Amino acid sequence: MDVPEKYKAYTKKKITFGIVLLIILFLSAIYALCVGDYKLTVNQVVNALMGYEKGNISLVIWNIRLPRIFAAIIAGISLAVSGAVMQCILRNPLASPFTMGISHGAMFGAALAIILLGFGGAESTGRIFVNNPYVITIFAFLGALIGVIVILLLAKLRGLTPEAMILAGVAMSSLFTAGTTLIQYFADELQLAAIVYWTFGDLGRPIWTEIYIMAAVMIPSLIYFIYKRWDYNALEAGEETAKSLGVDTERTRLIGMLVASLLTSVNVAFLGIIGFVGLICPHIVRICIGGDYRFLIPISALLGAVLLLVADTFARTIIAPIILPVGILTSFLGAPMFLYLLLKMHKK
Repeated sequence: MDVPEKYKAYTKKKITFGIVLLIILFLSAIYALCVGDYKLTVNQVVNALMGYEKGNISLVIWNIRLPRIFAAIIAGISLAVSGAVMQCILRNPLASPFTMGISHGAMFGAALAIILLGFGGAESTGRIFVNNPYVITIFAFLGALIGVIVILLLAKLRGLTPEAMILAGVAMSSLFTAGTTLIQYFADELQLAAIVYWTFGDLGRPIWTEIYIMAAVMIPSLIYFIYKRWDYNALEAGEETAKSLGVDTERTRLIGMLVASLLTSVNVAFLGIIGFVGLICPHIVRICIGGDYRFLIPISALLGAVLLLVADTFARTIIAPIILPVGILTSFLGAPMFLYLLLKMHKK
């Protein structure tokens, strides 16, 4: 085979993998619409989506299951892409919004807005509510930003190694967790219920308004990351190589971390902490199709959406009618992966 033919085969494999994931995502979404306490057939689901079904079926589809599915897809894309970009920017395979303390920083900011400023809480019925999603998102972003700035400053001023950056992320996680616990200590019973439930990471909370906000942040962020794909490929080759190719490495790193933090904070503000999606997905994609960021970013996004949607459907049905928070399942999946990568790094 000559070079053009090899390149065609190289790209064909990646595109095929992406198409397969897209089909799995579509089928998983249909299945998620059908299963649950209120079981539906595919015909009923299609009719409800077309507007032919009224009453309970339409209510279940449009007010309960569709928002949950969209939340899973948007959060999966956001967290997986944030993880893929952070692993490149920080040159560390263990980097992700969860392991770097960004999720915990966003959680602290959201808790501050919910409890101290009264922008959210819980009703006596157990329903968790958000009074002002915009303010909670801003506070979550500011909390995440504090963690990012501290880690980047330490890396710049003290020349931290990739391993030391993860330790700095763990330290920031502990600090933010302590801050969140302190806020919980002074909260009343309903506020405490709200914030504890928030830390689980659950896809059943957001309503359509919050889904629109999550999508409005996710879509331009994903477009930005795909636009910068060549810069991330250059960064993978090393700092000096990237600079020689005309990449402003400092600016690329800073903006990339800010956008990844914004994506994470919006998800934490509305869904709570969902761990390890940003760690697992980019590594599975690298194993399957390699580390070319032209394909790694969009395919990690698809895998993140599939993983979170399947995990949430499993969480809804495994011990029905009890619905497990999806954050618990992703942590069970992610912890062994984290240990595996740690051992792999240690061997190197």
